[in-house]
Amino acid sequence: MIVITAPTGNIGRPLLDRLLESAPEAGEELRVIVRDPARLADAVRERAEVITGSHGDPEIVDRAFAGADAVFWLVPPDPARTPQDAYSGFSGPALRAFADHGVGHVVGVSALGRGTPLADRAGLVTATLALDDLIAETGVAYRALANPSFFENLLEEAGSIRDRGVFTDTVAADRRAPLVATADIAAVAAGLLLDRSWTGAGSVPVLGPQDLSPDDLARIMTEQLGRPVRYERRPLDEMRTALVGHGLDAAFVQGVVDMKRAKDQGLDAGVVRTPDTASATGFAQWCARTLRPAVLS
Repeated sequence: MIVITAPTGNIGRPLLDRLLESAPEAGEELRVIVRDPARLADAVRERAEVITGSHGDPEIVDRAFAGADAVFWLVPPDPARTPQDAYSGFSGPALRAFADHGVGHVVGVSALGRGTPLADRAGLVTATLALDDLIAETGVAYRALANPSFFENLLEEAGSIRDRGVFTDTVAADRRAPLVATADIAAVAAGLLLDRSWTGAGSVPVLGPQDLSPDDLARIMTEQLGRPVRYERRPLDEMRTALVGHGLDAAFVQGVVDMKRAKDQGLDAGVVRTPDTASATGFAQWCARTLRPAVLS
């Protein structure tokens, strides 16, 4: 039995698609935890057991983890909480349920930065790494998928790219860093969940095929969209003001600012790309498949 949390998100959805294809042949049953079952495809509701509710709820995870051999764990950041509460606090019931039900293997969505000088002052990333430690301390076999920023973050900029030819971030225009497609993260997660021959705790970097700067992204988007796209660097203070204005928790906002600052200082550069840590989807391919329809629709 494999349990999938956040099955309708950018990682959970392609992960579930992969497992629906592969799990039955491997003799695995699937169970999902979802707040709104209506967001699941009909095939999912027909072929997987559905637990309705939040995976931060003690009663829900107690039901969901009963008889579970493996869990895919993804925390949806809650901007109404402090970073520590949003990650470790939210996950407290699950940590207890892992132990109570003897869950053997957990695959979690995490971040790059562990072991770097920036790890303890990287805001949301610091909170994520602290949660990894708590999961490992439960005694489950644990693999933290250590990810950089996602290509999919640019979908939030689709309107600005369409209307103004501009996307924004807070890092230097020439700061190269790894970037990854969420489908590639899902592929790695599926492999770990289906082949549970691994033991102990560790991280698995998923780095994409190459490092790219915002200027590189602008050039590739211009080529793929057939229209000029440029990058505008946004000051951290401006971003902070905007987030506070939207009513986000002040400590959570500071966590976002600290994460962005750490990324601009090289937080994601601590892992060397190898054939084992690279993933397949290139940015140009992702633009053609995903960004172009979003921008040109």
